[in-house]
Amino acid sequence: MARFNCFNSVRKIAGSRAFLAWGKNGGVLLFAALLIVCSLTVGCSSDKPKPVSSTNPVTQTPGPVVASTTPAPIAEAAKPAPKKVVHKRPATLTYADKSSGVSFQYPRKYTLKTGDDAGKLVASIPLPMDFVQPGGVALATVELPGSVYNGNDLAAAFFNVSQNKSLTEAQCGQFAVPQAEPSAPANPAVQAAAEPSKLILGDMELMGTEAIAGEGTRQSDAKYFHVFENGGCFEFSLNVTTSAPESELQMKHVDREKAFQQMEKILATVKIESVTAPEVTAAAPAPATPETPAQ
Repeated sequence: MARFNCFNSVRKIAGSRAFLAWGKNGGVLLFAALLIVCSLTVGCSSDKPKPVSSTNPVTQTPGPVVASTTPAPIAEAAKPAPKKVVHKRPATLTYADKSSGVSFQYPRKYTLKTGDDAGKLVASIPLPMDFVQPGGVALATVELPGSVYNGNDLAAAFFNVSQNKSLTEAQCGQFAVPQAEPSAPANPAVQAAAEPSKLILGDMELMGTEAIAGEGTRQSDAKYFHVFENGGCFEFSLNVTTSAPESELQMKHVDREKAFQQMEKILATVKIESVTAPEVTAAAPAPATPETPAQ
């Protein structure tokens, strides 16, 4: 546009009277000079950069997004808190006597007595043992807790194991009540409640009977079971003894059958392992010393 305006001005000058007054030669030189000036002017103006309008902001095209090659850290899985292990005590305990080989299980809440303590408890009732010959020794007793029978006339309830090594196998199958021999002295306070009968317990065959002693407010009811093992006679007795003072005759009576059922559960766990008797080695006689002949 600037070039057109410049050349248009040169054309007007060339047609003016002043230009014509220069003459032919002078006019040509002047015209050439004006053309050169216009060319330079137009060239310079065309080289100038065009201003950028502030109303049209330049938008930049975002480049391609490059994915990061560094892996994201993996969060460690939270470890579960360790569970607190509660070890429950077993509901039953085991009694075992290595010398005799007898063992049984009984409830943890019951009281176990052995040795002299067991003997004292057995001797405190009217029906201590039912062997036909003396020599019985109490090995262990399990006494039922009195709290189970509070408010009644129960004096004692226990399961007892005794052993008599002086009896033969035939004598082990007999009981003092009823008397094994007619000549044996009878105890009017003790009577047989049942005739001897057989009881199979595991691989053992036991002979059993029941006896009752006492009268009035104090009475003892016992069940006896005999078996011959390891060269001796074992007796398992279940005893329930009641006692009530004269002033409390209206006291509730204990359920004997329920008490016996609890002790029969103990009897069902009885086992007798074979015990080898220690070997006795006879001492060799000392060699005789030769006598010296008298001189």
